[in-house]
Amino acid sequence: MDSLAQLINATGAANLTLGHLVMIGVCLTLIYLAIKRDFEPLLLIPIGFGGLLANVPLAGISDPDGFLGIVYNLGVSNGLFPLLIFMGVGAMTDFGPLLANPKTALLGAAAQFGIFGTLTGALLLSEYVPGISFSVQDAAAIGIIGGADGPTAIFLASRLSEHLLGPIAVAAYSYMALVPLIQPPIMRALTTEAERRIDMKQLRPVRRIEKIVFPLVVLGLCLLLLPDATAVIGARMFGNLINESGVVDRLAGTAKNELINIVTILLGLAVGSRLGAEVFLQIETLGILALGLVAFCLGTAAGVLLAKLLNRITSEPMNPLIGAAGVSAVPMAARVVNRVGQEYNPTNYLLMHAMGPNVAGVIGSAAAAGTLLALLG
Repeated sequence: MDSLAQLINATGAANLTLGHLVMIGVCLTLIYLAIKRDFEPLLLIPIGFGGLLANVPLAGISDPDGFLGIVYNLGVSNGLFPLLIFMGVGAMTDFGPLLANPKTALLGAAAQFGIFGTLTGALLLSEYVPGISFSVQDAAAIGIIGGADGPTAIFLASRLSEHLLGPIAVAAYSYMALVPLIQPPIMRALTTEAERRIDMKQLRPVRRIEKIVFPLVVLGLCLLLLPDATAVIGARMFGNLINESGVVDRLAGTAKNELINIVTILLGLAVGSRLGAEVFLQIETLGILALGLVAFCLGTAAGVLLAKLLNRITSEPMNPLIGAAGVSAVPMAARVVNRVGQEYNPTNYLLMHAMGPNVAGVIGSAAAAGTLLALLG
């Protein structure tokens, strides 16, 4: 009988808690959204499945010597996987629209207001909401969700607030996937119908030499002004350079395909390992999810409002909708801008114009992460 009792106690059913069931439901929801709704499937499926594995009682998969624990220590806790993702994303990024219309860089910078606004909000929650206690480092890691850049959020959280990595990663990727639902109401509320109908001139052709020099210039500015952002920005610029150089197609192809695909699988599973019930089911998690939504809304609003301001002080009209693309959810935010613009003017093609602030937002979120790392790391 003792052996039978021992066997029963060793089963998952005997050790399954309500918390485990709740988190299994959350993870299945992530997988459902990825498959049924096509919400960031490349990350949500691995994250969701990793979360399922993490909530198997007694399996120890998330322990340091468990399967997911080994993967986590291999590339998340030290920041390696996000940097490799940056390299692949850099190889896939075309900075041409930004070079063709440099003033759109201001819109990408404005959208980062969501990061610092949310940082302040996290500190206020800690001050006034019982049960929530975020340090300044925690608040900074939460704020970066507003950059709409999942790997950057994971990278900064792994350096400043590793215990909050799971909720931060889930919030970042979930809200990135919900950009088509979150942004349009804000864009419409802050613009008039006449503004949404504004046509923009066709962008000038960008020479190859400009595209080659650009990543080197950005890295040089990083070297001079923000050395702490070198890892984040440098990985992106290296990926972009090998693609734009045109002489190392094999390396560029590997960065854009095999490398980023392999790392995405490992990164998603490792992040999912942080979704264990004992870690995720805290009141602070609800605070992070709420703050993440606020961050996206603030970033979207700041970009649109700055575009409206630029229209008042410059002679060339700009459709303020493109300011919403300053959040660096590439290229989803730019596609949303194009779709909303065509609702009011079917001949208005804003996609390439929106890609300017969109890729500027990528650099902006990396710079913001570097700044926070320099101040708090």
